[in-house]
Amino acid sequence: MNIVIFIIILLVLVLVHEFGHFFTAKKFGIRVDEFGFGFPPKVFGYKYGETEYSLNLLPIGGFVKIFGEDPNEENTNGLDAGRSFVNKAKWKQAIVLCAGVIANLLLAWLLFSIGFMSGLPTSVSGESAGYKLDNINLTVVSVLEKSPAQMAGLRSGDKIVTLANGKDSVSDINPDTLKSFILSHGNKEINIGYMRGQNKEIISTVIIPTINKTNKQPEIGISMDMIGTVKLPFFTALKEGMALTWFITKGTVLGLYTLIVEGLQGKGSFSSVTGPVGMVGIVGDAYQFGFVYLLSFMALISINLAVINLLPFPALDGGRLFFLLIEKIKGSRINPKIANTVNMIGFCILIILMLAVTYHDVVKLL
Repeated sequence: MNIVIFIIILLVLVLVHEFGHFFTAKKFGIRVDEFGFGFPPKVFGYKYGETEYSLNLLPIGGFVKIFGEDPNEENTNGLDAGRSFVNKAKWKQAIVLCAGVIANLLLAWLLFSIGFMSGLPTSVSGESAGYKLDNINLTVVSVLEKSPAQMAGLRSGDKIVTLANGKDSVSDINPDTLKSFILSHGNKEINIGYMRGQNKEIISTVIIPTINKTNKQPEIGISMDMIGTVKLPFFTALKEGMALTWFITKGTVLGLYTLIVEGLQGKGSFSSVTGPVGMVGIVGDAYQFGFVYLLSFMALISINLAVINLLPFPALDGGRLFFLLIEKIKGSRINPKIANTVNMIGFCILIILMLAVTYHDVVKLL
């Protein structure tokens, strides 16, 4: 199920991104030869008008094949050269290249706004000033593999509502009181009642904490937070959705900058990078919090996709924008053979990086 959800999310994000390029190219009279989901080899294609719509075997991205994006003699001086990307004004080329990123940011804004209108799960520590959270509960954020909590059936998104040991119980349940309760009872049985999803029925389970070999303290193997829901009216939700999109975009840029700098300094690690396989597990955790939370997670991925595509790296939108800037400054086109070769090398490097990250994801699962 997690794989299906992830593929649907990826399909939507890729289609939105590539539709941005597709839409603006069409508006500027540029010929679009193919709109593809995934990377070749091609599974099948359907031609409608002058554009072929294809489904490809590797579902890790997508593309729009725009006539003249990779310059050659045909699209530069041929019969249909007037509809070639490379022969359009630089500002039109720049808009087409930026359109995918803009589409992803607009999608993130829309998804966050829908979340705020529907009731977005929000940490008490991150509560917006002036907006009250409802249905606040101690919520399981993650569960360690093979931990007492996992063995007892707890999952991400479960809301802990009762906590007891015999006649000893806790009425005000929060991270601090749960930790204190576990510490005070050692590795004795603890009765925990929790609710899952939209079901209001309390499920009871028994957990026996294990003693941590390092600090000699009992633990059950969860991370937790006080989480409630914030529900806002339409226009306020749009405003807060835009603010959250901007805040997360800035954070993503800073995080990516730090990752690149540490990589150049030899301090980088794949442990901070997640590929398609790792994302499947994260999607499953997000889904446990509910559909609205999954939409917010989808918005986060959309922002990441937008920021990464703006990197001035060959084969990415940012790399093509960088080439466009060079052409504008020098007043002439970059040699097509050089540009195409550099973009192909960049694409191969990206595929190698994707395979390396995927391999690391698989190793972590073993």
